[in-house]
Amino acid sequence: MGGTFTVHDAVELAVVDRNGFVESRHIGSAVVVGPGGEVELQVGDIEAPVFPRSSLKPFQAIASMQAGAPLVGEQVALACASHVGSRAHMELAASMLAKAGLSEDDLRCPTAWPQDVPTRTALVRGELEIGGRTLAAEKSRLAFNCSGKHAAFLWACVENGWDLESYLDADHPLQRHVIEVVEEFAGEKIAHLAVDGCGAPVPAFSLRGLARAAGRLAAAPSDKNANARAATVATAMLDYPWAVHGEGEDNTVVMEDLGLVCKLGAEGVLILAAPDGTACAVKMLDGNGRASTLVGLTLMAAAGAVEPEQLGPVLEKTTQPILGGGEPVGRVRLASPVLALLD
Repeated sequence: MGGTFTVHDAVELAVVDRNGFVESRHIGSAVVVGPGGEVELQVGDIEAPVFPRSSLKPFQAIASMQAGAPLVGEQVALACASHVGSRAHMELAASMLAKAGLSEDDLRCPTAWPQDVPTRTALVRGELEIGGRTLAAEKSRLAFNCSGKHAAFLWACVENGWDLESYLDADHPLQRHVIEVVEEFAGEKIAHLAVDGCGAPVPAFSLRGLARAAGRLAAAPSDKNANARAATVATAMLDYPWAVHGEGEDNTVVMEDLGLVCKLGAEGVLILAAPDGTACAVKMLDGNGRASTLVGLTLMAAAGAVEPEQLGPVLEKTTQPILGGGEPVGRVRLASPVLALLD
């Protein structure tokens, strides 16, 4: 059976400090590549395959658009999103489906309660109106964090006359094209194919390949020879960061405050990429992403892609304090292998 890198090949990236005592340790691997895709910094095993999970969404959006989905503006950003299910997110997903002549019933992603509290409260009370109709007081596919990606998938299928029922099958024309796009941007063949949490195929490839793909994406708007759809995706993510995650959420804050393309993935994955193509990919081996932004931004600063003085305010917003009795008693802090890269 295949798998990602092991504990022996990982390094300590961050620790949880509670009243001066290290309570937990996050181990993993991370890499920063330069504009040409060359490795500039690395910790741990960056060649073993990983599942990028939702950090793959920008590339799935590129594939949907290349296949004919006529996405524009906020729609592009939502196709890349792991959103919190706010009313605005759900409205946008519903409008994308409507433009394709479809509805929520055509989605094959799971149902979910909105993570956004006011929206969840309205839905539970049977008071949430989306697309001109009041939703039933139950979980909704529109609220699932991948609904924008799935709406884009379906729109591409409609434009091509492809089967809608099987749009998540690995051998569907759209999903085969997704793999082609991933391999093009990562610069390598996929190592394994599995099923993601939303039901879509998710390929495994190296952390270095993931960083390389992120760098090519972020650099596309300033490169006249780059993939036009990649330029559109990177621009939309930065123009509409609220749609990619949510107001006050980590990815949105990073994009708003630092201008970096930023996309989380489940199980402790994160990609960050600067407009010049410098990019970072992080994988926490324990699957906990609470330190991913801290580690990723620090590595981007160590590589010179972010000014160190910019990090403080952003990390204050994106790194949760360790509480005791409701008051801060500690913090998540960098481990020595990452700190050593700052010297």
